[in-house]
Amino acid sequence: MLEVQNLDAFYGPMQVLHGVNLAVASGEIVALVGANAAGKSSLMFTLAGLRTTHRGAVLLDHLALHELPAWERPSRGLVLVPERRRLFPFMTVLENLEIGAYAPAARAMSSQSLAEVFGLLPVLAERRNQSAGSMSGGEQQMLAIGRALMARPRVLLLDEPTEGLAPIYVKLLFDLIVDLRSKGLTIVIVEQNVQHVLRTADRAYVLENGRIVMEGEGRVLLNDERLKKAYLGL
Repeated sequence: MLEVQNLDAFYGPMQVLHGVNLAVASGEIVALVGANAAGKSSLMFTLAGLRTTHRGAVLLDHLALHELPAWERPSRGLVLVPERRRLFPFMTVLENLEIGAYAPAARAMSSQSLAEVFGLLPVLAERRNQSAGSMSGGEQQMLAIGRALMARPRVLLLDEPTEGLAPIYVKLLFDLIVDLRSKGLTIVIVEQNVQHVLRTADRAYVLENGRIVMEGEGRVLLNDERLKKAYLGL
C-alpha cells in the first residue's frame, strides 16, 4: 500500500536519510525503531511532506505522494499525528476535531466521522466543550489521534505517541492501535517504547544513522540479541 523507494532526505546541506526502502501492506502495523537521532522522525516528516527536502519516491497505492505538497497528502489518505501532539490548546475538543476534517471529502463526511471518533474514544465526547490545553497528556494524545481520524486516513503515521504518558495511557494507546488495525487502518509508528511496540507491530524496520539496517517481524526482532544490544540499548 505504502512504498518508499531510495529515499534521501536533507535539512539544508545535511543529509539525514540515505537510500531508505520500505513497504507497508494494507492493514499492517509497521514500527520504525532505533536509537535517538537515527532518522525515525525525519522519515515521518518526509513521508508527510514536512521540513525536509528529498529525492526518491513515496508511493501510496502507486500514487506519487512525493510530488504533492504536504497539505494535499491527507486528502490522498496519508495523515500524520505529530510528536507532542500539536493541538490548538485554547480551542475546544470539538473544534480541534473539526479542523481534522478540513479536506472537502472529509468535511462532507464529518458528522459520520465525528460519531465514529466519539464511539471509539468516549472521553472526547465527554470533554467536547473543554479546551484541549486543559486535558491531561493522555487525553490530549487521544484527541490528536481523533483529529487525524477525522481526515479519514488510509495510512496513519504516529510519531512518538506515548512520549510523556502515564503507563495506563500507554496501554490504552496500544489497545487503540490494535483496534484501529482491526477496522482496516494501516499504521506506521515511531516509538521509543521498543518492547511494547515490537510486541504490537506486525513488522518493524530498524534505522541507524538514517539507514535501514534490519527488518523483520516485530516479535522476532524483539528476541534478537544482536539487535537489542547494538541498536536498541536493551
